[in-house]
Amino acid sequence: MNAEDTCTRTPTDLPFDSERLRSWLRSAGIWSGPMSLRRIGDGHSNLTYAITGDQPTLVLRRPPPPPLPPGANDMLREARILTALAGTDVPVPAVLAVAEAGEVMDVPCYVMQHLDGVIGADGLPPELDRPAVRGEVAEAFLDTLVAIHAVDWRAEALRSLGRPDGFLQRQLDRLPRLVAEPDGSLPKPFGQLRDRLRATMPTGGEPALLHGDYRLGNVMLAPRPPARMLGVLDWELAGIGDPLADLAYTLVTYAVPDEPLHALTALSKATREDGFPTRESLARRYADATGRDLSPLPWYEAFQLFKLAVLFEYNRRRTVTEADADPFYADPELVRGLLEAASACYDRG
Repeated sequence: MNAEDTCTRTPTDLPFDSERLRSWLRSAGIWSGPMSLRRIGDGHSNLTYAITGDQPTLVLRRPPPPPLPPGANDMLREARILTALAGTDVPVPAVLAVAEAGEVMDVPCYVMQHLDGVIGADGLPPELDRPAVRGEVAEAFLDTLVAIHAVDWRAEALRSLGRPDGFLQRQLDRLPRLVAEPDGSLPKPFGQLRDRLRATMPTGGEPALLHGDYRLGNVMLAPRPPARMLGVLDWELAGIGDPLADLAYTLVTYAVPDEPLHALTALSKATREDGFPTRESLARRYADATGRDLSPLPWYEAFQLFKLAVLFEYNRRRTVTEADADPFYADPELVRGLLEAASACYDRG
């Protein structure tokens, strides 16, 4: 047991019964003896805990406390995706146990392998934090996205993740409803951008498995060279659809020098350091690896930033009306910054 584990204390405000969790882990044959829990990660949706004690650390994933929107924060789905990806070229932690709602807590949950790596969104560990190695980290990060898009999503365990037909149209039709006025209209900046995106929507490419939130904050890096990904995390938004949408999300959440930070690039400031490649360089690497035509990429980047602006505005409104809403979203400047970045991408196309 390391020094960090000896000082760990189980929080008293857990949204579940830790003794019931320990009994379940014991009956599953993956834990024995004392157990401590601590919240880990920077997520603003699902809750992640390190389970520590006198044996190797495990990781617990569960949704936030109810009520949950229908279909959101689906831990059983996420566990199924991780299990399906075991043995592919996409590195993922092994799922060790899965529980339905009511079995351990009031929501579904699962426990997975703990990876001995680092999250590099705020800064790389010393042995990786050199210009030449930073570039290798970014390339390994991009190559893992290529591997995700190469997975055979038609295999039985993955093909039910979504309907690829009409992927872009459905999202432009449905997601903005979260911020619609009572008469169904959208606030002016949202409506104008949505209409521009609708009018110029590309036909879309061959569908692929999408991660949905692929950014540096959702991958585990090996802490020492050679640069490599130990695991891709947080698959709650995964689906089947247009791979350029996934690439665009990765690029617009990748911070670069001399550009104002928005809500998502502010979570990944490490990539502004010398040695990290440009977005254009990463896009070329993706095109070379996949053979896909990236000429409509600015549209997809605007599309992803528009979606983020909608989600941030929805959550901002919740901070006004609901006492338990996440205060992270309270600042209206977060929404404004995303809309401005979306318009800039659209105009560039």
